[in-house]
Amino acid sequence: MRKVIFAEYGGPDVLQLADTDTPHAGPHEVRIAVRAAGVNAADWRLREGQFSAGQPIELPVGVGLEASGVVDEIGEGVTGVELGDHVFGMGSETYAEHAVLSSWARMPDGLTFETAAGYTSVGEASLRILDQVGVEPGQTLLVSGASGGVGSTVLQIAEDRGISVIGTASADNLDYLRSLGATATTYGDGWVERVTALGTIDAALDLAGSGVIPQLVELTGDPDRVLSIADLSAPEHGVRLSLVPGPVQEALDVIVELISRGALHTPVEQSYTLAEAASAHVDSQAGHSRGRRIMVP
Repeated sequence: MRKVIFAEYGGPDVLQLADTDTPHAGPHEVRIAVRAAGVNAADWRLREGQFSAGQPIELPVGVGLEASGVVDEIGEGVTGVELGDHVFGMGSETYAEHAVLSSWARMPDGLTFETAAGYTSVGEASLRILDQVGVEPGQTLLVSGASGGVGSTVLQIAEDRGISVIGTASADNLDYLRSLGATATTYGDGWVERVTALGTIDAALDLAGSGVIPQLVELTGDPDRVLSIADLSAPEHGVRLSLVPGPVQEALDVIVELISRGALHTPVEQSYTLAEAASAHVDSQAGHSRGRRIMVP
């Protein structure tokens, strides 16, 4: 089968499309014929070697951590799923024609493979960080870098919970944020003053890693009320850096429920073929997206 791999750390050019052995589902896993795979910041951070100190890996290695597809192999001990089921979930090396998932859920009716592919990681992350930052219904949450996949999802879950959101993004994405229920303003010079004019901030999330942690602490008045998923220097400011997923299966159950009742829809901005993986990483690193980027075998 075809799979995107890299044999050395580096820029997008180290990605290769290779012929490899098809993986098999182990105990408590399923294998899918991949129909689409999500593109995430963790993918290019892994490719650059940012995780190599804490998570050493043996190269070459595949890329991708989530996908949607059709179940074509079921591992020992797995129940509640059948061959041919349409599922989405979390796994490994998902930029491929086949991949193994360790957590999964059946796709809700009406959901396409392309859209389903991008829900697991951003849904889990959004649920995790909203809980960790401790924002409550009736309070106001500031989301820095709000238009991407996690931001789009955070905005919708927060609205569903009765949390007011102020989101920052580029000028081109302000109407998009408003369509998701947020009060929107631009980042850049004067953004702190613009946010202050919109109201009191009870908690803040940094999703872009654009060096705004000190300002977010200033706006909330408490580093414990700020959380980042993108700025590796956050702990230097007393701010929590949240990178480790929580219980993915529990998150999938919530994601399916939100999708099924129309409370969550994260759009796909752009799709790429496996041969275009390098371009997908370039675009992902550039940011400024609306929703998700996905890989289609």
